[in-house]
Amino acid sequence: MKPIVSPEVWDRLRGHSDPPRPSLTDIAKSTGTDKWGVHYYTPHYERHLEHLRDEEFLLLEIGVGGYARSRQGGASLRMWRRYFQRAEIVGLDIEDKSFVDRPRITTVIGDQTDETVLRSIIDRFGVPLVVVDDGSHRPRDIRATFERLFPLLPDGAVYAIEDTQTSYWPEFGGSEDRHSRDTTMGFVKNLVDGLNHEEFLDDDYEPSYADTHVRAVHCYHNLVVIEKGDNREGTNKHRVLRKRYGFSRDAAS
Repeated sequence: MKPIVSPEVWDRLRGHSDPPRPSLTDIAKSTGTDKWGVHYYTPHYERHLEHLRDEEFLLLEIGVGGYARSRQGGASLRMWRRYFQRAEIVGLDIEDKSFVDRPRITTVIGDQTDETVLRSIIDRFGVPLVVVDDGSHRPRDIRATFERLFPLLPDGAVYAIEDTQTSYWPEFGGSEDRHSRDTTMGFVKNLVDGLNHEEFLDDDYEPSYADTHVRAVHCYHNLVVIEKGDNREGTNKHRVLRKRYGFSRDAAS
């Protein structure tokens, strides 16, 4: 009696297999988003988000795009929808982009810095696991949005900030002073310092929410990807800096 095998197993035995799924870059090219071509963000996004490809979750993108002509924009929302086939995609924009809406894509009108708007999105759709800030690109707005939205996200969330080149452009609220702390990249540099907040030596320093909840900061050309998680691993500074902390070698061993 011949063994019975499934069609899938039979295809594998005959050398047939399912074609590979398109990459995020492939999908970006077909949807026309500037996340590939104008910028080259999609390989970085795929590196950080591929583990969610088959998961159910909410992705919030701030800024739908397409302001030069009416009824334009939404290319990146369509890209996300095709790549994450079980995710809900929400786009927040100051203009009405409802012509982009379709199953699993919903647009909302509002200012990205308005905490009431951000909380209303969470009340309506749930808490995002992925946030992409492709909004005004102005450092003041980017910082305000992060400060209001990041604390509402769960551990494991990924928060991306796009087009950080405006940090160096005064026309967008940036500064030609590369050491300015008032720009987006100045803010990001503070986050990087905060990764090591437990190593600071000023005893009166009070860790910020970001200090204790930003687990990683990945910087690329014009793109920053931030991972949320517990950033309290402890420090060995008291053991290593015995003289500073008044411990004898015997007491510290």
